[in-house]
Amino acid sequence: MQENPETKNITFQDFKQEILSDYKIAVTSRECSLLGRREVLTGKAKFGIFGDGKEVPQLAMAKAFRDGDFRSGYYRDQTFMMALDLYSIENFFAGLYAHTDLEADPMSGGRQMGGHFATHSFDENDDWKNLLQQKNSSSDISPTAGQMPRLVGLAQASKIYRHVKGIDASKFSDNGNEVAWGTIGNASTSEGIFFEAINAAGVMQIPMVMCVWDDDYGISVPAKYQTTKESISEILKGFQRTETEAGFEILTVKGWDYPTLVEVFEKASEIARTEHVPVLIHVQELTQPQGHSTSGSHERYKSKERLAWERAHDCNAKMRQWMIENGISTDEELEAIEKDIKRLVREGKKRAWANFINPIKNEKKELTAILNKIANSSPNKAFVNKLKNDLISIDEPSRKDTFSTARKTLRYISNEQTAEANELRNWIKNITAEIQPKYSSLLYSESKYSPLHVKEVKPTYSEDSETVDARIILRENFDTIFSTYPEALVFGEDSGNIGDVNQGLEGLQEKYGEYRISDTGIREATILGQGIGLAMRGLRPIAEIQYLDYLMYALQIISDDLATLSYRTLGKQKAPLIIRTRGHRLEGIWHAGSQMGGIINLTRGMYTLVPRNMTKAAGFYNTLLEGDQPALIIECLNGYRLKEQMPDNLSEIRTPIGVVETVKEGTNITVVTYGSTLRVVEQAAKELQTVDINIEIIDCQSLIPFDLNHDVVKSVEKTNRLLVVDEDVPGGASAYLLQEIVEKQGAYQYLDSAPQTLAAQEHRPAYGTDGDYFSKPNVEDIFEKIYAIMHESNPTKYPKLL
Repeated sequence: MQENPETKNITFQDFKQEILSDYKIAVTSRECSLLGRREVLTGKAKFGIFGDGKEVPQLAMAKAFRDGDFRSGYYRDQTFMMALDLYSIENFFAGLYAHTDLEADPMSGGRQMGGHFATHSFDENDDWKNLLQQKNSSSDISPTAGQMPRLVGLAQASKIYRHVKGIDASKFSDNGNEVAWGTIGNASTSEGIFFEAINAAGVMQIPMVMCVWDDDYGISVPAKYQTTKESISEILKGFQRTETEAGFEILTVKGWDYPTLVEVFEKASEIARTEHVPVLIHVQELTQPQGHSTSGSHERYKSKERLAWERAHDCNAKMRQWMIENGISTDEELEAIEKDIKRLVREGKKRAWANFINPIKNEKKELTAILNKIANSSPNKAFVNKLKNDLISIDEPSRKDTFSTARKTLRYISNEQTAEANELRNWIKNITAEIQPKYSSLLYSESKYSPLHVKEVKPTYSEDSETVDARIILRENFDTIFSTYPEALVFGEDSGNIGDVNQGLEGLQEKYGEYRISDTGIREATILGQGIGLAMRGLRPIAEIQYLDYLMYALQIISDDLATLSYRTLGKQKAPLIIRTRGHRLEGIWHAGSQMGGIINLTRGMYTLVPRNMTKAAGFYNTLLEGDQPALIIECLNGYRLKEQMPDNLSEIRTPIGVVETVKEGTNITVVTYGSTLRVVEQAAKELQTVDINIEIIDCQSLIPFDLNHDVVKSVEKTNRLLVVDEDVPGGASAYLLQEIVEKQGAYQYLDSAPQTLAAQEHRPAYGTDGDYFSKPNVEDIFEKIYAIMHESNPTKYPKLL
């Protein structure tokens, strides 16, 4: 483990140099903030949100931060990242300009605004780096307090590594001695997920240090409107641990008091690291010299007295004063340092801008030359020259300027097949192929570990294959998973002691222990966050959400954090979390929702898998554990007690992802469905045969990705008709599937009848058997819908029913 800097034997000269080095970092960070604001106001950057006023406590945090530790933080932590030598002046400005080169902006390759920090957990081959040999920052997100659930999981991983034997932790943990550091602004502690995560950490007793940067405001709203007693540490006093009760260690410190900050952060690190006790550090009396962001000025809402107080208590100014008073430096020496740093920041900014703009200027130069050649030969010379000259007049173009000009030119040469016109067409195709991925790649795993590469293994059966309750298939498969993968664990409400509400984990806690098969409190957002953090540290978590409806509590975390992680880090961070839940066909408003349209559209970046039975579900778990892609598996809630045949090769089955299955062949119409509704469609199919209608039934199996082999369109080519049936509201998942089939796969060209959907009613399902019947598609609905389609085709053979 890294040597504690507080226990090193150093000379006074070394001590002075260390403090001077810290001060230089603080001044550099401040100058970046000041110059960054100017870059936004002059239009070179779109938006700025900076870390000025928070520099000194972040220096202290950096001193206590060790190799192997993780940060889950706040978009004002630039000084901390600079202090760890993970963020340079050039990186700062490259992020501000949205430079798409990951070398220039290693935080997100231009995909996030500045102030969102990340380190790289994977190498160029998509293999784990040794996280113990680097200081780690999980990729930030903007939603306030959204970093909190993930923080819980990052800290919990240390507890798992300390207490669970048999895991290969060589790249991830030194006996659980790593701390997860969280940072947040004081106003964001008003968010519900902050309290949810704090409560979870206190219950779990995990090595987490939560740092609250308190500058008394949340944008323009002062603390008296944000927090009871205007102090987060005051209202959390009930969490303070005692000699007999576990809880938090709560520490307070002034944000401008450099020596005390160093002492407090080191104390917090030691408590969390050795005792696995969570710590809250409330850093008070901080300032925000430039206001919240470049969107406005804080002079509008702060009094003259408050502004004067902020100038006097600026943490950099206070540190400077302390250094002079204690003989560490002189005013003249510090002035020289500050002047030199101003120069370094200006020069770094110029280099960053040149590195950003020069490739775009080269693209502009290439395009201008092509347009010049086109203008010389085109009958629309005047129009092309106008576009060319407008582009030339832009001294510092954006890619939007060049691409827009090129594409508008096509309108004037659409009938021209000259060499010059074709050169432009090829330029647009080639440059688009090169540039578009800079903004769109890696939403899903594109690595060698993508579960799309896992080959299907079908279940096999023999005369001795037993017919069992379907839950038994899940239980036996999970048993094999936990015996095969020591890094696998599952947690959720009622998942541990009773083996989940449907007994799919029955007896497994007793066999594998409470750390691997565990119960949680009722806190879905943090359950998801646990899974994200654990997966980011090399474990293979399965986060269980008791019912599909409850996923709504965690949807923001899934959407903003989990589903975007690979995309916003260009694959340099991943969280191959499996979310397990159950849904569909239970009765009542709050336990029978099928919000699939919302889920699939809000969680692009995560797979959504909808197995029709537990054998298929077991195969999905097995497939995903071989890959690096987060996914949601929705088990059929009414399927646990249905009978299924136990596969002879249960542990070997792999359900393919993105592949549909034709469950029943037919000739009259293709019916696409999934989950529990498939059984209703199968019953309707039997009844339709009595009126000589033979339907082909296709099980989606996975909604995202959907039908990568385009098998549905092959069916439509045969039947010439299409119906999509599901339990979601009208215009939900059925509309998504219709677009995939008709538009993307081109099924429109084979249709003899209008493609249709049959979904549930717009309202949530009413309670009871009759409520279900009148709320969701039933056998009669499906029969009559298909019959009506066939009536339109052949009214003589299929006369109207009503």
